[in-house]
Amino acid sequence: MTLTDTLQTSLKTVISYRMRSLLIILAMALGVAAVVMLTALGNGARNYVINQFSSIGTNLLVVLPGRAETSGSFLGAVLGQTPRDLTLKDAQLIGRLPQVRRYAPLNVGAAELSAANRLREVTVLGSTAHLIPIRHMKLAQGSFLAHGTERAAHIVLGAKIAREFFPHSQAIGQRVRLGGNRFLVSGVLASQGESMGFNTDEIVIIPIDYAQALFNTTSLFRILIEANSHSDIEPTKQAILETLRQSHEGENDTTVITQDAVLSTFDRILHALTLAVAGIAAISLIVAGILVMNVMLVAVTQRTAEIGLLKAIGATSMDIRKLFFAEALWLSLVGALLGFLLGQFGSLLLRLAYPQLPAWAPGWASFAGVGVALITGILASLFPAAKAARLNAVQALSKK
Repeated sequence: MTLTDTLQTSLKTVISYRMRSLLIILAMALGVAAVVMLTALGNGARNYVINQFSSIGTNLLVVLPGRAETSGSFLGAVLGQTPRDLTLKDAQLIGRLPQVRRYAPLNVGAAELSAANRLREVTVLGSTAHLIPIRHMKLAQGSFLAHGTERAAHIVLGAKIAREFFPHSQAIGQRVRLGGNRFLVSGVLASQGESMGFNTDEIVIIPIDYAQALFNTTSLFRILIEANSHSDIEPTKQAILETLRQSHEGENDTTVITQDAVLSTFDRILHALTLAVAGIAAISLIVAGILVMNVMLVAVTQRTAEIGLLKAIGATSMDIRKLFFAEALWLSLVGALLGFLLGQFGSLLLRLAYPQLPAWAPGWASFAGVGVALITGILASLFPAAKAARLNAVQALSKK
């Protein structure tokens, strides 16, 4: 039998057993679709996290009180040990480092905002003018804390806060009360929505001095730092740690987190998760391969007379093997392609349902899903093909 004869004969056989072929194709398609969709979901989660971290700043470093390996330990809490506080002096020392482009001390808390006969609790950020560029925030109107005027009682409102309190008038120049202090609205943030679970549309920003007075503290929550360039991130980290160690009487009691380190950690975790879910989905392809083998073994029994006739008219054992291989190839190929299309359609539905999640299946996953489906189907046909090839023509024809 020529290759064309083998392909045509096998295709006719696949079509003639419609229900059986449909079940095998469906099993293959679901397995491939699961691989494509789950890897799209994992890859989407990975890209979402990367985009979220990229949106909070460039060349970013964050200084936290306490050492990473010891802060928050149960033993320390029992003994009443707390990490040394970060102070404005620490922030100023860091700002003098040549590797630092800009820095922003940060306090975070909550307080009641009142104005125009409205009252609600808001999240308050206390910082300096550098917070806006470091955090990649944008001002829709006005300005915030022109350099050298950090002590002015100015306040910047989030976009949603400004709309709620001043729906029919311009917020700039209005007076508001935050806690027990009065502030002049000097700016309104552009609407940016959520970033890392933090809604910038529902915050207010005040000078760091006023924030510390409002929250009755002299310590800082964090210090945000922007390095001069990406290549300066690691040297900047080491310089910050050394500066704070000297300032804190030789104690290594602070932690510096770099954006790259956080991204790298999340990237490894989510990449491993994507591979894991792809492996779980691939198990369904193995199940589909077992289904192919079982169905084709039954087909050998059902088509014994047909196989005997083919051998009687000159077909060799190799021709019979090729015929069964070709049938498995047709079934696996159609199932894999259908599964690929279903997976892409499912990924599209995910992107439409969750626009913020870039659920695109990586290329390797699509190729791997289709390839594993083809290989599984063909390998599953080996035993049935060998069994069919061993049949004796006379004995096969004599069976009814």
